[in-house]
Amino acid sequence: MSTVRKTITLTEKQEQWIKAQISCGDFTNESEYVRALIRRDQAEREKLIALKAAIQEGLDSGVSDDNLDDIWAQAEKRHQDAHA
Repeated sequence: MSTVRKTITLTEKQEQWIKAQISCGDFTNESEYVRALIRRDQAEREKLIALKAAIQEGLDSGVSDDNLDDIWAQAEKRHQDAHA
């Protein structure tokens, strides 16, 4: 995988924060820290996209004729099936 060099501007406080993360051993250098932040942001964005899709699916499905007990039972069954 090729790499691209980027220049970023940070506040002194942000620079100190990054250096602290490196000095406590969580990261070996600034690039590793920034890449970790980007990976975390990508994962969170994917979760947000999935959540928005699920919400839209629920809205598109319309109003249910089922009562709360029925809905709860269906949700529990889906959860059990997903973890079986």
